[in-house]
Amino acid sequence: MSDTYTLIKNGMVIDGTGSEPTRCDVLVHGPRIVHVGTDAATHLPVDAAHSEIDASGCRVLPGLIDSHCHISFDQPNSNDELFFHRRYGLAALVAGVNAQKVLRAGFTSFFDADCVFDVGVDLRDAIEGGVIEGPRMTTGGNVLINCVGGTATRLLPDEGTRGYARIVHTPAEIVREIHKQIKTGVDWIKVHVSGLPIRPGKEPGEISTWTLDELKLVCDTAHQFGIPVVGHCRNAASTRDAALAGFDMILHATYMDDEALKVVVDRKVPLVPTFTFQANLADYGPAIGSDEGLREVFRAEITESVGTLRAAYDAGVPLLTGSESGFSLTPYGDWHYRELQVFVEDLGMTPLQAINSATEQGARALKREGELGCIKPGYLADLLIFDGEPEKVITQLGDQHRFRHIMKDGKLVDLTSPPPKNWELPGWRVSEYSERVLTRQLVDSMGLAR
Repeated sequence: MSDTYTLIKNGMVIDGTGSEPTRCDVLVHGPRIVHVGTDAATHLPVDAAHSEIDASGCRVLPGLIDSHCHISFDQPNSNDELFFHRRYGLAALVAGVNAQKVLRAGFTSFFDADCVFDVGVDLRDAIEGGVIEGPRMTTGGNVLINCVGGTATRLLPDEGTRGYARIVHTPAEIVREIHKQIKTGVDWIKVHVSGLPIRPGKEPGEISTWTLDELKLVCDTAHQFGIPVVGHCRNAASTRDAALAGFDMILHATYMDDEALKVVVDRKVPLVPTFTFQANLADYGPAIGSDEGLREVFRAEITESVGTLRAAYDAGVPLLTGSESGFSLTPYGDWHYRELQVFVEDLGMTPLQAINSATEQGARALKREGELGCIKPGYLADLLIFDGEPEKVITQLGDQHRFRHIMKDGKLVDLTSPPPKNWELPGWRVSEYSERVLTRQLVDSMGLAR
């Protein structure tokens, strides 16, 4: 551990717990915070080497956490592009650059829900090992899915692996794949509990494609090794069954009914609504040539689900912010903050409550509760020096020019040389979701920003 201390002075600290900002100093030693208070300087050992950061006029926040990201996808326009136009080595190299975009957006940690190949595990280890700069991360492997329903429908084969998906049908296949992924080094096992039907049904959302016994088998197998389980659930039955089976976190949890809500509340299963994709398509679809009917469907998923999600939150269920960055509608570095905006504008949270969801609560996705996501002694020194008042205007967190300093593990991130924003790779791109990538710059240039 380094003997050098860093003293952050004169800032207004938003500690991540939901408390109001307070003026105090923060003392950092190595990768940890050692003291927070107006007397932080007095805790410097005599003759200790230290540097100082003057945060006058700024807010000091914990590093933000994106609890639903897809770092290996590289912003595809369609599942066809993602499933058939990615290469292992190139995907890993590109993901390493995209991870730096996430970091420079003020998100010092993220959960990579699932990945193509084993890119998530390899990137996590490269970042932790100091090979490449990036946020701290946890990762799933290939999502466990069956070929009946998924976000890709008929693009999925009857067996084997395609894109981010591993097709499993029998109990033996489920156990074998979980063992394989744990051997590879995943932090989470992810299951696609619901998926798009081949022919639209009468019920809102997707269809459930797993039995409760199958989901219990997943949990029993993963939990035996201390590995948590997360599920993609976009209807009431899938959310209910995932909670009953013992899932440790649920992504989306949209279209819950009273029964699903009760089980989630009883078990206090953390939820990651992940509305950024839907909100971007609904609000900015014209900028990228999206179909009007599709925009209405995605907006409806938000409006028809916020009531039950808010009820879960009011009953003590943790809500985490996730952007689903990794698609053409959610490019890396641009929209991670937007889930906080949705939490404020649609779920009715205060900005400080939304920040809590993106910091202290987000630590659950990183499996670092009690040491990440707050500005407290003993916590990891992932910190933002921010020129703004996000406790009043949450959308300011999308203005990257406001980040005066970004610190991860007690070390300042070099913000002077940002990574490249665009590249042209042979055979890498096709188009379906949109005609263009929905960057923040595009939205601002068209006068559409909200």
